[in-house]
Amino acid sequence: MICKFFTEFGRKTIPILNHGFLKTNTINSTYVFVSVSIFRYNSNKILKMGSSSGKFQVTKPKDPKQNLMATTSSSPQHSCATAEEYVEDVVCKTTDLVENEPKVFDLKDGKVLLIKQNGQINALGTKCTHYGAPLEKSAVGDGRLRCQWHGACFNITTGDIEDFPGMDSLPCYQVILEDDNVKVRAKKSELKANKRVKPMVKLNPTECQKIVVIGGGPAGAVCAETLRQEGFRGKLTLVSKEKYLPYDRIKLSKALDISDINNIQLRSPSFYKDGDIDVITNVMATEVNPSKKTVTLSDAQILPYDKVFVATGSTPRLPDLPGANFKNIFVLREFEDVKLIASHISPDNEAVILGSGFIGMECAAFLAGKVKKVSVIGRGRVPFGATFGEKIGTALMRLFVEKGIEFHMDVEVKQFVGNEGKELKGVELADGTVIPANFCITGIGSNLNTQFLGSSGININPNGTVEVDEYLKTNIDDIFAGGDIANAPIITHNTKASIGHWGLSHYHGRLAALNMLGKNQPLKTIPFFWTMLFGKSIRYAGYGKPDDILYTGNVDELKFVAFYLNRDEVIAVSSCQMDPVVSQFAELMIQGKKLTRKDLQADPLAWTKQEL
Repeated sequence: MICKFFTEFGRKTIPILNHGFLKTNTINSTYVFVSVSIFRYNSNKILKMGSSSGKFQVTKPKDPKQNLMATTSSSPQHSCATAEEYVEDVVCKTTDLVENEPKVFDLKDGKVLLIKQNGQINALGTKCTHYGAPLEKSAVGDGRLRCQWHGACFNITTGDIEDFPGMDSLPCYQVILEDDNVKVRAKKSELKANKRVKPMVKLNPTECQKIVVIGGGPAGAVCAETLRQEGFRGKLTLVSKEKYLPYDRIKLSKALDISDINNIQLRSPSFYKDGDIDVITNVMATEVNPSKKTVTLSDAQILPYDKVFVATGSTPRLPDLPGANFKNIFVLREFEDVKLIASHISPDNEAVILGSGFIGMECAAFLAGKVKKVSVIGRGRVPFGATFGEKIGTALMRLFVEKGIEFHMDVEVKQFVGNEGKELKGVELADGTVIPANFCITGIGSNLNTQFLGSSGININPNGTVEVDEYLKTNIDDIFAGGDIANAPIITHNTKASIGHWGLSHYHGRLAALNMLGKNQPLKTIPFFWTMLFGKSIRYAGYGKPDDILYTGNVDELKFVAFYLNRDEVIAVSSCQMDPVVSQFAELMIQGKKLTRKDLQADPLAWTKQEL
């Protein structure tokens, strides 16, 4: 049967077949569409695609009891495509595949990942498009894979990225079932790239709609390209206060010696040019006027808009202490900050890190062995105590001490000490101790960049966050907000919060784009973050303040899972060297399921062995 929905390919509107039955054995078609599963087991027949001409053929399986389905590729395959562009071969037997267990197989000069769920076999790229994690070890959710490293999610039928971080989708290859053989047909270029950039529409000069995206971080970047990917053909402007195109900001604290911005940019200049996305750099928004529907910039430009997305992020906070204006005292937020810090990294210099949170500890880990001495000053008893708990914080501090890093914890800073040239020479604590320092990196929090919205009428909280609903809408029509500044719902925990997570900002950008286009999709994600310290990666999913923490594994050896409970319900999970437990928990929560103290009593990891 033919479904009621249609898609537009070029200038032709062509019906898409749904999962229903085909009444004829062969259907001629010029195009094969992305993500449409038209192969379905029917009685004793399996429908499959034949050659690149786009014919659909019916073959009889060896075992009629095999309730299996095969799927199409992620790329439209035209009749003019040459055989040289594709590879095709049998990669395994149907009996090699177990429900909900992804497996990787060789395909000529490449590899493909196969996953069987609900009887349907899908072939995808093998590695996460974010940092290349092997998805064979990912968490399998309902219709998607969640990367075990950083929580990015990919639809197993289409390969589309559905949660973040990451910019690209997975390639999705054609699966052909012949008797009990599983054959995969893949485009060579996608097999090599192991990622798929979703196509964008171009600007239509006759389209009068205008959208302005304020903020060149992950939320703004993802929002802009999602608008084009989802069919917005109007004027699209991305405004960034930095002089660079959007880049992978989280790499800065982990690699302070990055010297080439091109190595960390999320997209190339040609990408934005090809997508007709007008990027204005090195300027800030100074006003949003809802009555006039304009955005005023710091260079006096005035941009009219029909809809606007505000994702302006935050600015690092400097300590309010004597000497805070001395030279060689740095914050870390932008690429320009890294360039300044890198010039002081020398075996002869001593570094002081003010703050024992993520920025400070990641900087300290990078500097170890590259400078004469690294000293960390923190207010808590141990680093990360408020985030991961004191037990994990103690184990991490021990790791840092083993690497030669000195800690001054549970102390207050009195002032910065410098010379007549206002160059930093040391940091004085409240007890009079002076810690020598040739430079200092401060990581003590940040202020949200929402002051320019003061006259807009947008609801702004005393802490600077912008109130948004589950669609990221503000109280003002046609104004959306996301990223660090958004006080947004956390559906898994029935609360609202502003969370400055890299992946969540990506997600906000995508969701805002969809809802500006009238898709009306509510927030459905869970906070997920991570840190990398001396090769040890700690992952965390969830939200809230626990009243108890349960552990399995060995925290002292940094191989553990920690369960954060509130009133006997698990509200968050962290882990180190125990993948993919945190991603499994994230998938559990996103499906509306709960984990309780009782579930952990006999075997804390028993739930990970069950289908999510």
